[in-house]
This record gives sequence, structure tokens and C-alpha cells, in this order.
Amino acid sequence: MEVQIVRVLLTGATSQVGRFLLPRLLDAGHEVLAVSRQSMPDRERSSWVAGDLRDDGFACPLAQALVHIAPLHLLPEVLPGFLAAGGRRVICFGTTSRYSKAASADPKEQALVRAQVAAEARVAELCEAAGADWTLFRPTLIYGAGTDRNVALIAYLIRRFGIFPLFGKASGLRQPVNADDLAAACVAALSEPRSFNRAYDLTGGETLSYRQMVERIFASVGRRPRFVSVPLGFFGAVMWCVSRIPRFKGLNLEMARRMNEDMVFDSSSAARDFGYSPRGFEPG
Repeated sequence: MEVQIVRVLLTGATSQVGRFLLPRLLDAGHEVLAVSRQSMPDRERSSWVAGDLRDDGFACPLAQALVHIAPLHLLPEVLPGFLAAGGRRVICFGTTSRYSKAASADPKEQALVRAQVAAEARVAELCEAAGADWTLFRPTLIYGAGTDRNVALIAYLIRRFGIFPLFGKASGLRQPVNADDLAAACVAALSEPRSFNRAYDLTGGETLSYRQMVERIFASVGRRPRFVSVPLGFFGAVMWCVSRIPRFKGLNLEMARRMNEDMVFDSSSAARDFGYSPRGFEPG
């Protein structure tokens, strides 16, 4: 059932995708209620709702649509309130990591994959029971706002040390996706019936090896590519040190192992259904 979207509830509005999505929604003529744990200034046709999705007492304001960019595992707790208030359209974000990390040797990553799969199933179940339409996006490696733990981390290490460590040939294929392209996908799919009750893998517009990706990042910060090949054990020490920085908490040795694994997905169904057309890899 197609729903006329007037008011959109946006969670994760200060995330890297949210920063691009809020102005895009306003430009498309929607009114936006953005949830934030911090006090933010209102602007024309947008207002900020103070609240934490983790709180049991969080109350969903009235809206026709919910675009959930906050962590997916929080959505099943928020969704019943949104649906009970009459909401009938949901767009949410998972990640292609549910595939690429499924065989990880790290227990924490295994637990995250299980939580991701369970949350996806629960969201679909709740929406279908209420007669609401859902769309799930699973993006690849996100960059573009300088707050990610992939491209931004690599750029940080290059600026700090002038070199970048590689494990093996670093030949695994990647498809980095710009956060603004994901924001555009949300707006395009919001009222598009062909996207209802479907999940999409959303990739960037270019496929390149991990090494090529890092070379592009070197160029974006004005440095000549300089690599050093290091053993896996050394990588573990580097990852441990960098993970002490709060912004990069959660880094682990599995990230080094995956440098030589292909992580390639197909977003042709998104192109067909709502015109998804991402740009090539443009760091910086």
C-alpha cells in the first residue's frame, strides 16, 4: 500500500548518513522529526526530538514514515510504538557485514552477525503484522563524512605515520559507498512501491582491490603511496593500539585477514527499483 509521506521520523540523524539525509528530506518537501540525545537547534520544517532509543521510556512521536539509521538492533524496541501511533513506512539500515563476517573467528563479530540477522527478521515480522511497508538497506563500506572506521581510519594512519601496513597482497575487492548516495537512496525509495518489503545490498559505484583503495586514500591526503608488508601478529598489536582511541573502538585482527577476501555485492535490483546510481570511490 503506497502511503503519502508528509512527516518523517529520523533516527541516527547525526550519523554520517543522517547528515546528508536530513537536508535531502527537507529538499524533497518532507517535514522531519530528528531524534538526538543532544539538544540541537530546530529549523524550518525540521525539529529535534530529545531522547535516547535505548531508554525504555522513549516515546515515538507521530509520523507517517520512520527512517532508522541508528544501529539496527535498537529498532525492534522502537518499532511497536511507531506502528501503534499509525506509522506505516519504515526504511532501515543493516550491513553487508552479516555476510562478510559470518565466518569470522572473533566471537564478538559472530555475536554481532547473529544480532543483525535476528533484528532483520524481527523488523520484517513487526511491520508485516501491522500492515506497514519496510525496506532494508545493507550498505558496503561507508565513507564520506570523515567519521567512519574504514576510510577515515586509513586516512588518519597515513597522515600520522606516512605509511600504511598491508597483510599479504591486500588483493581483496571492495566497493566503498558514499554516505550521500545512501541518503539519496532513502529519499528515492521512501514512496516507491517497488521497494516495499524488500532488502537491498547497496554498493559503491566502483570495485577495486583493498590496496588500490588505500592508494586512492593516499592521493586524497596529498601523500605518495608507501606500504610496508607486516606479519599478522604485528597487525594485531597495531589494531590493539589504535582501538584504544574511542573513535576506533572495536578494531580487531580479523580486519587484517579480510584484506585478501573479496567483499563484492550486487545492487542492480536497487538500480532497477528506485534508480540507485552511486558514484565511484572519491575519498576526501
